[in-house]
Amino acid sequence: MTNRLQERTGIAAALLVAGLTLAACGGGGDNESAGAGEGDAVSGAVIVDGSSTVEPLSSAAAELFMEENPDVNVTVGTSGTGGGFEKFCAGETDISDASRPIKESEIEKCKQNNIQFSQLTVANDALSVVVNPQNDWATCLTVEQLKKMWEPNSTVNNWNQVDPAFPNEPLKLFGAGSDSGTFDYFTEAINGEEGASRTDYNPTEDDNVTIQGVSATKGALGYFGYSYLEENADKVKGVQIDGGDGCVAPSVETAQDGTYKPLSRPLFIYISDAALKKPQVVKFADFYLENNKEIVEAAKFIPLTDEQLQTAKDELAALHSKVS
Repeated sequence: MTNRLQERTGIAAALLVAGLTLAACGGGGDNESAGAGEGDAVSGAVIVDGSSTVEPLSSAAAELFMEENPDVNVTVGTSGTGGGFEKFCAGETDISDASRPIKESEIEKCKQNNIQFSQLTVANDALSVVVNPQNDWATCLTVEQLKKMWEPNSTVNNWNQVDPAFPNEPLKLFGAGSDSGTFDYFTEAINGEEGASRTDYNPTEDDNVTIQGVSATKGALGYFGYSYLEENADKVKGVQIDGGDGCVAPSVETAQDGTYKPLSRPLFIYISDAALKKPQVVKFADFYLENNKEIVEAAKFIPLTDEQLQTAKDELAALHSKVS
């Protein structure tokens, strides 16, 4: 938690230095006839839960938003993408952070509970494979090599089983838990089927646990979102991935141009129609997008392209009229 607090303090300072004027236009609500305009005060709670990957971004947005709107309390939980959707589809949260699109089974659960919702893209990510800094042999790994490590029933437990050129070093694996959208995305991209993975690894919904494990073990390998690699570059080392066209490192540029494959992805928030009738939620959503580029960059995520950002803003504008 200390790392996250320090990070969000740094984000606020970075935005202040950049001279960003944090302002958000508002939207309509069921108890305000004209909605919350830019200068209108709003109050109440905004409840966010879901992906641990998206959490740092939503937490940064929440902290900055509350500085401008002190009567609003935005809470951001980390139940994982799947756990977040469980709460969201039960009507327990206003916004669900997600590192993958919502599944058909989750859509059906929302329908059963009369939860209608909309999806907004808020950032890009390069799902990063990391090793211990002492690892000087696995600078680039192919998808096939990763599959050999991670596929169901894999018994690979030494680096020389991955590639005979690698040393005789025990392999210890760390990764996302099964409630995580990162787990879903990684298993589909690497093993060809969502949820298909060996089970004898160290699973966690807290990416800091993976960082601790990989940084403490010479033969360790793990994976998580790009922002955690950027934040912990002194503790773990990112691996280039060969998706068939040569070795490519995770970066802002390679995630945006699609060359970092198959592990680049968009990140989302989901907002329920009921939540969009709350002025404080509408104003927070507007804030999230109006200041998105600066917040995303300061939080060390990968920004949306101009086209992606305009699409998200257009979609949110359409939502205003949908629920007004």
